[in-house]
Amino acid sequence: MINIDEDALICDLAETYHIYNYRSLPCKMVATFSCGLRDDSRIKTIISGVNATIEEILLASIADSSRLLAWMQTEDGVNGVNKPGSVLSIILQMEEDSEIDGFESGKEFDEEWRKLTGKVKNDGN
Repeated sequence: MINIDEDALICDLAETYHIYNYRSLPCKMVATFSCGLRDDSRIKTIISGVNATIEEILLASIADSSRLLAWMQTEDGVNGVNKPGSVLSIILQMEEDSEIDGFESGKEFDEEWRKLTGKVKNDGN
């Protein structure tokens, strides 16, 4: 953790445990304190690569669901055009899938599956 962002670790240790000079403590104790930091601490957030808290992710998901439900009630939603963007994908900096493939039949799906994987779909027999 020290190699990733020492300043973030120092801030987290100071905020959580009131440790202002971690170098004065034994290494094992600092490691124990560091692992005990909450999941939304600065250093653990940096390590995980997620720039949002669980609460922010849940709120964005709720907002997306609400927007999608409202859109589905409009003429655009019925026709499947002008779908609203995702707040969650912006927060998590994800790319949205621009197109979702659909299939008219199971045979069409199996053919596409075979192309992508080189395997035949197991139909439970």
